Amino acid sequence: MSSPVAIESEGELVANAVRELARRTRFPVAFGGLIEEGVVSVTSIVGNRTRALDGLRVRPERGLGGRAMMELRPRMTSDYGSSQQITHDYDVFVLGEGLRTLLALPIVVQGRPRGVLYAGAWDEEQVGGVTTAPAMQVAQSVADELRIRDEVERRLRTSAPGSEAVPAPQREELRESFAALRSIAADVDDPELRARIAQVERRLVTLAGDAVPVVTGPVPTVHLSPRETDVLACAALGSTNAEIAAQLGLREGTVKAYLGTAMSKLDASTRHSAVTRARRAGLLP
Repeated sequence: MSSPVAIESEGELVANAVRELARRTRFPVAFGGLIEEGVVSVTSIVGNRTRALDGLRVRPERGLGGRAMMELRPRMTSDYGSSQQITHDYDVFVLGEGLRTLLALPIVVQGRPRGVLYAGAWDEEQVGGVTTAPAMQVAQSVADELRIRDEVERRLRTSAPGSEAVPAPQREELRESFAALRSIAADVDDPELRARIAQVERRLVTLAGDAVPVVTGPVPTVHLSPRETDVLACAALGSTNAEIAAQLGLREGTVKAYLGTAMSKLDASTRHSAVTRARRAGLLP
């Protein structure tokens, strides 16, 4: 059995997002962090001239970032020091770095703030949609990644990956998780995020281990399209064509066509045998 695919830590996730935020906007400084015990601890900073931002911890409702988290939307000021729209609990950090323009982007998962990303400049900047749009995309990518991790964690919380065989209830949880991820991936346009989802999918297949049934006869190398995998993953849970269509946003006839091509590639005469062969080939958990 292959080793599980390594997934970057939440700290690495934030660090990558901060670097991407600086790259995709004209702001010279970017920083951010996730909520830990009710407070955002800034764990990553790029472009700073001083160490004034070190140790910054932001509480909800306080400062520009706190307001963004409470309102669940980006907030920006082009003159931080004199702004009357925010509290100034963190002036020693922000003004210590000399920042005048500051943009705060909340990381929102399932309607709850999970952290905040900041982009700042030492001069007054007129920030428009050209800059804020890519910045918001970066924050959304982090939120999407956290949402996926939350779902996987929830479903795998009681699984036992170290055992020789995963118990039947947990095996079904693995399969439901896989199908849910396929459904999420279908709505994601970001290629990097889709690649991360694929890593988690491979991990789920690995966690299933030897729990898949053994089928006599060789299974040839098979390459299913993403949509064929989506449909087959739902079929593995016993969903009807109509239910699969509703879940994936497809027409029922389209589902039937994808299922047919998957069965053909797997040399299977029924959807049940197609699922079994796909599991043996390591395409499904």
